[in-house]
Amino acid sequence: MASRTPAAEVAVEKVDASYLESLVGYNARRATLVIMEAFFRQMAVYGLRPTDFSVLSLIAHNPGITSRQLCTSLDIQPPNLVGLINQLQKRELITRQPHPHDGRAVSLHLTPAGRKLVSQAEVTAAELEDEATARLSAAERKTLMQLLKKIYV
Repeated sequence: MASRTPAAEVAVEKVDASYLESLVGYNARRATLVIMEAFFRQMAVYGLRPTDFSVLSLIAHNPGITSRQLCTSLDIQPPNLVGLINQLQKRELITRQPHPHDGRAVSLHLTPAGRKLVSQAEVTAAELEDEATARLSAAERKTLMQLLKKIYV
């Protein structure tokens, strides 16, 4: 019978994460953690979480967008969006207006306060993304974005 080294005598000098580092999901998650940590820290001043920011940005760039369109664009379930829309309206960042072509739908628009907040938050988001990708060239960043989109689009 072969002798075994007791577990207490085995020491790892350098962690081998090569298998994990060969996985797209692992690398994507690690990158996401770095970016999201900065996002939460820097967006706290605006009181925005990632989904809040995404919804407001889509409304800013698509005045009159409907809840259904937001759900489709962000892959959000309608019940989850209702509360978020209500909160943004309570904060007086958005308004609901009758849809011009569909009497059953409501179109969403930013208030002046919402436009100001989104404008500032988008500048902050661009700055934090620049910081997070500072080690990439412009071409590498563009390629990374194209490759990531190939996964989810």
